[in-house]
Amino acid sequence: MAQIIEMPKLSDTMTVGTLIKWLKKEGDPVKTGDVLAEVETDKATMELESFFDGTLVSIFVKEGSQVPLGAALCAVGKPGEKVEAPAAEAPAAPAPPPKADTPAQAEAEPAPAPAPAPEAKPAAAKAPAPVASAAPDGGRIKISPLARKLAAEKGVNPAGIAGSGPGGRIVRADILSAPSGGGAKAAPSGYSGGAPGSAKGPVQEDKVVQVSNMRATIARRLLESKTQIPHFYLDIEVDAGPLLEMRSQLNAALEKEGVKLSVNDFVLKASAEALRRVPAVNCSWEGSAVRYHPAAHVSFAVAIDDGLITPVIRDAHLKTIFAISTEAKSLGKRAKEKKLAPAEFTGGTFCVSNLGMMGIDRFCAIINPPNAAILAVGTTVKKPVVKDDQIVIGQRMSLTLSADHRVVDGAVGATYLAALRDLLEKPALLLI
Repeated sequence: MAQIIEMPKLSDTMTVGTLIKWLKKEGDPVKTGDVLAEVETDKATMELESFFDGTLVSIFVKEGSQVPLGAALCAVGKPGEKVEAPAAEAPAAPAPPPKADTPAQAEAEPAPAPAPAPEAKPAAAKAPAPVASAAPDGGRIKISPLARKLAAEKGVNPAGIAGSGPGGRIVRADILSAPSGGGAKAAPSGYSGGAPGSAKGPVQEDKVVQVSNMRATIARRLLESKTQIPHFYLDIEVDAGPLLEMRSQLNAALEKEGVKLSVNDFVLKASAEALRRVPAVNCSWEGSAVRYHPAAHVSFAVAIDDGLITPVIRDAHLKTIFAISTEAKSLGKRAKEKKLAPAEFTGGTFCVSNLGMMGIDRFCAIINPPNAAILAVGTTVKKPVVKDDQIVIGQRMSLTLSADHRVVDGAVGATYLAALRDLLEKPALLLI
């Protein structure tokens, strides 16, 4: 008797998954552990594995379909065995776009994935698919699952597109900016540096694109956070001169060993140490109680194709700045490739969001529940400051703490920032 494989729960908050691509086809032999398909959850793109040995005898859902947890995806049985979709589980199909009266409604409600492209007619069955897995020179095309799906919908061949993602990876923005049916080199997203009036026509195509599971979940959770959590904000400036000097010395001395510390590495380490000094910030609101976390699991925001994700450095209070630096680089790289395991982006107790490297002076971040606080890091700028009654040129970094007033009082938040300032202005303390 054939075994049914259902949509599993691949993340802690997942309620539906989008079947991005089947990696096996009906009639293929499979064994336990073989990857059958790519599934996009609300957090990342995951691999769906077979739980049985046999032949993939039936596929119940099409690529691009949104499938609820527990719904039948496929069946594994004996060669030639015919299996129909279970009666209680009708074949999943993409839902129609939700109607929203206001932009706020459109962001608040999770939207379904785009409808899959119609099946090719028999006469055109031999035509090459618009999305190839290999480049003309035989090399593999580096393209994100979301970009691959959009390319199929637009009829774009990614083989001729220069990706703007990490390592030349083709991302969603590259496909959106490519002409339909073509594969010309796409302009990178963001400011092009052209002179005013140097380009004519609209800034982009007039269209509506349904959001992914991840973007829909981000919209829902941010709306919940901003409307249900009583945020308050505290901001300070710290003297970043000593930190920048120590960073430069360490990187120069350890260059041969491949060590390259970033400013964010120091901030992550200092944030964890400040939580040790002021543990009342390392807490979570749980309805009628407050949970006090014994370990500082510090997460940090990483921008990816379709939103952001927060990898977690566990037990950051016990790790050296060099260990934090190595782990942050590894997590950040895999986050951009959507290869993080659920355990690597859940369970954080405090979050750091750094836009300083993008030239942002200061900003207020939205709390990532169940955390009670998030630290927003701005850029370091040179400015005149008063030191020993003299005006001198200083290196100043802005820090803004967004805190949940149900858990963190103003005095507690101020004490935390004072501890953080002390650590960043005396960076030698972070090496102890």
